[in-house]
Amino acid sequence: MKRSTDRILTTHAGSLPRLDDLTAAHAAVEAGEQAEVATVLTDAVGETVRLQQEIGISVPGDGELGKASSSPIDYGAWWSYCFQRLGGLELREGYGWITRDVQSSPGDVRTTGFGHRRDRARFEQAYDDPTSGIFAGGAPKPYPTAVAPVTYTGQDAIAADIRNLKAALDAHGYTEGFLTSIAPGSVVRIDNDFYDTDEEFVWACADAMREEYRAIIDAGLILQIDDPSLAENWDQITPEPSVADYQAFSRVRVEALNHALRGLPEDRIRYHLCWGSWHGPHTTDLPMRDIVGLMLEVNAGAYSFEAGNVRHEHEWKVWQDVTLPDGKVILPGVVSHATNVVEHPELVADRIERFAGLVGRENVIASTDCGLGGRIHPQIAWAKLRTLTEGAELATRRLWA
Repeated sequence: MKRSTDRILTTHAGSLPRLDDLTAAHAAVEAGEQAEVATVLTDAVGETVRLQQEIGISVPGDGELGKASSSPIDYGAWWSYCFQRLGGLELREGYGWITRDVQSSPGDVRTTGFGHRRDRARFEQAYDDPTSGIFAGGAPKPYPTAVAPVTYTGQDAIAADIRNLKAALDAHGYTEGFLTSIAPGSVVRIDNDFYDTDEEFVWACADAMREEYRAIIDAGLILQIDDPSLAENWDQITPEPSVADYQAFSRVRVEALNHALRGLPEDRIRYHLCWGSWHGPHTTDLPMRDIVGLMLEVNAGAYSFEAGNVRHEHEWKVWQDVTLPDGKVILPGVVSHATNVVEHPELVADRIERFAGLVGRENVIASTDCGLGGRIHPQIAWAKLRTLTEGAELATRRLWA
């Protein structure tokens, strides 16, 4: 994994804007129509990597384009893609992730789904108002339930993702790029009618997803584990648990992820957490200080987290008291998906320098809070990546002066 040895490197959290023809192809398939997706997808990944190269992104990804999105606004493709890559699931009409209930877990901590978020209860009028700007997840779609042993069936899909990204990297002069893959703790927010316990379900998903993790690393790419659930589950538990109980609930998920990552090189793995990318108030988000220790228990070489939006920017101060382990890297978000305002390069540089002053400039790669694709307009998303690289250039001049 690259490090900022002589300049501040840049990357992003994964999702980038889909090209219109790819979105249309995925929409056609979802509607049961015939559509040529493979060629459109290959071309779209090539163009997305080209745009990253033009802007100056140091470590690009495929924009998560292989994770089907049939609408320009899509907050969930990072997660729902696994429905098509796991066996043992049954899609059921009438289920939906915005209203579901989930089986209780060890310690009687229970997640209750997006529709039961405490933030939503606090701002019910705003969430129910379609003009408020809060995207609440869309209409329920067929929803998966585990009805048999969970297995990995996505070999062809991940092979295509790898093939497309590697071809694009080669075409545009890159030696390193990353693909995202969902953590088992985030997979298990689907329903379960097969496993006796929450813990058994999590570990089964870990064994299944390990195949995708290995495929990405064996291909010579960087693996990014996407795991918003570590922070985000907190707001999906009513009544609010104690922090200690929530940490115990979450540690089971961290241990299952480390089981899935066993034997894989840490310096080829980065881990992403966030508090959910929907545009709500987020007043019930769990503080970073309560989960930073759990994050650092994940066997990864780099850690990606929100640090640019107005609910979490102040939490750079956590690193005044937390020691980054030797050899590790942080990827703080210094531009945000949560606003249409494009950050000024000077602000981006200031944010980078704060972290560099606390953990060392060589241990910081500037990134985005969360995925930009499907959250904000494509023109704004690409402008945010450009200001990210401009801010990194300013910070580099100051830090290596």
